[in-house]
Amino acid sequence: MTEPNDTEATTSLVDGNRSYSETFDAGHTPKLPARGLFVLTCMDARVDPLRLLGLELGDAHIMRNAGGRVSDDAVRSLVVSSALQGTREVAVIHHTDCGLGATTDEQMRADLAARGVDVGNLWIGAFDDVDDSVRDDVATLRASLAGAEVTVTGYVYDVRTGALREVDGA
Repeated sequence: MTEPNDTEATTSLVDGNRSYSETFDAGHTPKLPARGLFVLTCMDARVDPLRLLGLELGDAHIMRNAGGRVSDDAVRSLVVSSALQGTREVAVIHHTDCGLGATTDEQMRADLAARGVDVGNLWIGAFDDVDDSVRDDVATLRASLAGAEVTVTGYVYDVRTGALREVDGA
């Protein structure tokens, strides 16, 4: 199997968008999240936040990053979302079989360095227990939003079954 070149990949994306835009009828969707919801979850291709939560376009702000972890940018985005755009509920969703699970930041940095990528002391967000990572991120967000009228809840999504469960103590 050959890898597509950059031109083929770009053409495929543009063609995919052409099909999408031909039947697009959501141009009227308001920019504020209709359900007042902010979802922070992983960038893993097996996680489809809208579908797994039964949401529609325009229902929520969705932020995805490696591990669905609370980074400085996640806090920045949530502050803007809650203070300026009316979100009042936050769902932190991590998942089973995550690429950042069962490892450490040190190991991840070593693996990256072996591939010629030097990230210095960059925080990766690796973890050994998915429930604990959710609890940590929920606690971090609650502390970051102290005084705000925002509810933060944590979940784990099972990539094998599609089931979502709330994390105890999060």
